[in-house]
Amino acid sequence: MKKLAMVAFGGNALLRGGQKGTYQEQMQNVMDTCLSLSELYKRDYNLVIGHGNGPQVGNVMLQHEAGKKMYNIEAMPMDLCVAETQGSIGYLIELAFRKIFAKENVKKNVVTLVTQVVVDENDPAFAKPTKPVGPYYTKEEADKYSAETGAVFAEDPKGNGWRKVVASPKPISITNIDVVQQLATNGYVAITCGGGGIPVVKTANDLKGVEAVIDKDLASALAAVDMKADEFYILTDVPKVYINFRKPNEQALDVITVAEAKQYMAEGHFTEGSMAPKVRAGIYFVENGGKECVITEAGQLGNSKCGTRIVA
Repeated sequence: MKKLAMVAFGGNALLRGGQKGTYQEQMQNVMDTCLSLSELYKRDYNLVIGHGNGPQVGNVMLQHEAGKKMYNIEAMPMDLCVAETQGSIGYLIELAFRKIFAKENVKKNVVTLVTQVVVDENDPAFAKPTKPVGPYYTKEEADKYSAETGAVFAEDPKGNGWRKVVASPKPISITNIDVVQQLATNGYVAITCGGGGIPVVKTANDLKGVEAVIDKDLASALAAVDMKADEFYILTDVPKVYINFRKPNEQALDVITVAEAKQYMAEGHFTEGSMAPKVRAGIYFVENGGKECVITEAGQLGNSKCGTRIVA
């Protein structure tokens, strides 16, 4: 059987520092990233793609806020904003792959699935939301919106104002993962868990969207485990994981065990806003039956020994 690889696109695969986030910029970035995956599909891997959506979902929330202020159009909730960006980003990735496959005469199809990810409504994260989303407000505006909607706001550490904060609960299950696996094993490139998935909780007979943001690396790791993927790739903006990053004794890591990765985490080498979620996702994958997780820059994939590899 063909090997199955789960690939999580980092934010730089879509939008890079200093860019405005125009359609043209994002399309070119996605093309570059999808081209870098040629080594995998040329080696006849089946591919499943996950991706982030931080800047994009923020822009959608800004658009909703502008519509509310200017035209009294009700702003949409967080789960719907995630759904919007799953569709739009999936569309860009589909376009890129179709152009590349047509040029290289690769016989593969690409499909995006709008994916709901179940979280626990009693997850401790809901009691202490910390993930900033959407526009900045003055203290007076934040207090007003908080009184009207019950939303929680926190002051930006850099002094830019106040932002809404939501929970980042752990993903429990992916609603359509069996369909994703079926598509992938039948030769489709499947795109799923965009932005970590649309956050939902189980009710008595249904699912209900909630105000939350799920970590896309952890959601992708869960997808990789559920599908019994052979390899899990997390694409970021550096070629390897480092300890003592940007210090005189900086050291790139080639192959590390789960135990070593946990030790480095405990020693504080990886920050929560950067490498910690990626290493945590890699640990989860390997601890739950995966062979190895590779954390690297997209352009490095042509090298079979690229990146930092987390192994059992």
